[in-house]
This record gives sequence, structure tokens and C-alpha cells, in this order.
Amino acid sequence: MTPSLACILLVHTEPAQVRRLVRALDPLPVFLHCDARTEAKIYEEMTEDLPERCVLLPRLPTPWARWPAVAVELSGYRAALRTTDASHIAVMSGSDYPLVSVRRIGATLQAFPKSSILKLHRFPFADWGRSGGLARLRYPHAAIGRQIVRFPIPRPLPKGICFAGASAPKILARHHAEQVLAASDARPDLIRFWRSSWCADETFVASMLNTQTIVPDFPDHHVPEIAWFINWDRSRQKSPPWLGVADFPRLCAAARGDDGRFPRLFARKFSEQRDARVLDLVDEFRAEH
Repeated sequence: MTPSLACILLVHTEPAQVRRLVRALDPLPVFLHCDARTEAKIYEEMTEDLPERCVLLPRLPTPWARWPAVAVELSGYRAALRTTDASHIAVMSGSDYPLVSVRRIGATLQAFPKSSILKLHRFPFADWGRSGGLARLRYPHAAIGRQIVRFPIPRPLPKGICFAGASAPKILARHHAEQVLAASDARPDLIRFWRSSWCADETFVASMLNTQTIVPDFPDHHVPEIAWFINWDRSRQKSPPWLGVADFPRLCAAARGDDGRFPRLFARKFSEQRDARVLDLVDEFRAEH
């Protein structure tokens, strides 16, 4: 089987979880980035004797909500485009896990050979606050740990960009990834601007895709769904809750598309340290799907 998907993994901790994820994605090519702040011992456990299909990306510190996560994503696109013929590229975290077999993932993507799969929200988007998400961009931001500092002096927005947002996990069609990289190379002003934007990993690529001068065919080659099951519970926490055995029936239903939506191919967030049993159950389900 020719792999139709290349996977960019942004990981920080839990070596056993990361290695399990890499195994679950076999034989797909994996481009793995481990946060430069991760302890050397953990990094060694995570990367020792990885299969040849797993390429290590140059390490950067990737604190929450800051530009380096986008820099790593772009680095992963470059590596995947340079070394594989994959029709699609997925951006994932170390706490993600496939719900269905690699063969099923490939068959799903073959039905959309030139389409990106992500839920994109054009700004202003009401669910993203009073400004509809534009305050993330209009005001410079800095971060202290997981606390965001907003400087209350508005700045001009880059010209010619149609701003949008999307979740960090996404699947891009190959030529869309190429066009996003071309824009980032041709417009260093965009990089400078987004370096001080809040949660750039949720707005930079989405805004590039949403700008027709950058990605002309995106409206016609866009599946407006998220391929991940994410258990947002409407609480005010900054990350979705961890998944456990109690969530397994909903994971199966989401993978089958029982709700009439796009069948979810992946889910987040899992932790082998917190609940390895749910991953065992998912593996059993994947073997049949």
C-alpha cells in the first residue's frame, strides 16, 4: 500500500505513549518533533530505535500558544513534501491516537484526493469571543507560562489576508501545504506579525488557506469537518479532557460516523499513564475497522 498520509507529531512527554502512537501509524511516514525543553533522558527513551519511516525534526522549544508550534508545523510540511509522495499531511500531538486502521484512513483520504479536512471558521466567529477572534491578531501578545498578556495598543493587520481560525489538528492536501509554505517564504512580514499573535497555531495556517490569492482552490477542495474526536465539555479549561474507558462507546460511534458526521479518524487526548486500557480497547476496535 502506498502511504496516502504523512504525519507530523508534536510531542513533549510520555515516551511510551509516543512510541505506541508511532507503532499504531505503521506504515505511514512520521515526522516527529520533540520539544527542546524535554529532558534528555525522556527524549532518548522517546527516540531510541525508531523505525526508518520516522524522521526527527530539528528541535525547538514549543511553549503553549506561541509561534514556535507553527514553525515546527511548517518544518514538518517541508520534510514531508521533500521526502514522501503522500497526498495528505496530518498535524498531530503526542496525545492523539488513530481510531481506525491505516487502511481505513487511506481509503477515506482517497475519496478526497485534493481536499484538506479541517473545520475552518472565518473571522469574525462568534464562538471565539466578543471580537470574533480578531483580538488575537489585532493586539500584540506575549505569554508567561500558560498566561497570555495582551498589549492594549491595536496594530494594523497584514494586507490581503482573509483571517480565519481552526483547531491545531488538521489534515492538509499536499498542494495546499505547498501553497502555505510558498506564502510563508514570500511574505516574511506575515511571520513577523504572527510571532506576537495569540495561539498562532490556530490562526496562521487557517488564514493562509482562507485567502484565495494564496490558496485559490481551497473553497472547492475543503471538507469542512474535523477528523478528530475531541471531548470538549464546555468547561473553561484550556485543553480538552483526557479520554478514558468510559468514553470508549462514544469513540466507536464517532469512528463509525453514527451521528451522520464525517467519521473521525483520530481522537485526543489519551495518556497511557492515566488510562492505558482505553488504548487497548481502541486497538481492538482498529483491528476490525
